[in-house]
Amino acid sequence: MKRVLGLDIGSKRIGVAVSDPLGITAQSLAVIKAESDQEIVEKLKPIINDQKVDEIVLGLPLNMNGTEGPQAKRVIEFCDFLKGEINIPVKLWDERMTTAQVERIMIEADVTRKKRKEKIDKLAAQVILQSYLDSIK
Repeated sequence: MKRVLGLDIGSKRIGVAVSDPLGITAQSLAVIKAESDQEIVEKLKPIINDQKVDEIVLGLPLNMNGTEGPQAKRVIEFCDFLKGEINIPVKLWDERMTTAQVERIMIEADVTRKKRKEKIDKLAAQVILQSYLDSIK
């Protein structure tokens, strides 16, 4: 099986998750803060190497009606940039409702607003990646 990296691309932070070596489960890994696409890639490269990643999945935040909003267009642009910078497959994955789903879970678990803000990006990346892994089984 292959090791997959999942990314939740936000406007200020990027949530990072990685699959186990068998590609069955996703674990949250990190949150990256970067100003530019190049800086994001430079911070991702050591993670890709250390984790021996074979594929990357980026969450694509489509609108509920399936159209692309400004953030979806931003993710598509970053996906194209990333493909030019690394030599492993990069895919887009529909992530509608992922952040809302994670937020709801954390509220139900009585996580404080401050803690939710700190953890939501990593957990959203984990949910995106787990959804992708479940689909390819």
